[in-house]
Amino acid sequence: MIIYHNPRCSKSRQALQLLEEHGAEPEVIKYLEEVPTKEQLREVIDLLGIEPSELVRTTEKIYKEKFRGRELSPEEWIEAMVSHPKLIQRPIVISGNRAVVGRPPEKVKELL
Repeated sequence: MIIYHNPRCSKSRQALQLLEEHGAEPEVIKYLEEVPTKEQLREVIDLLGIEPSELVRTTEKIYKEKFRGRELSPEEWIEAMVSHPKLIQRPIVISGNRAVVGRPPEKVKELL
């Protein structure tokens, strides 16, 4: 099990706590420090079964300044998230060939 985690995010902390309370010992990837590659991000998006644009945090300042109102291709969104990892929704939890975005944090229970 893997969690793409931002320790400053309360939802991310809650999701990690839920996993640990249920006996999971996930590999914690602090994605703002260990930015995923384009290939890794593509894999995560495929596991989530969503479009890259659906993984973008539209409330972030960087989104509002650089991306709001723009039509980007799926590959351009992936490049944007790799260049600006704050744009990536959090937390993302992966277990085998399944993944969820832990918003709300209880969604991670689907993987337990």
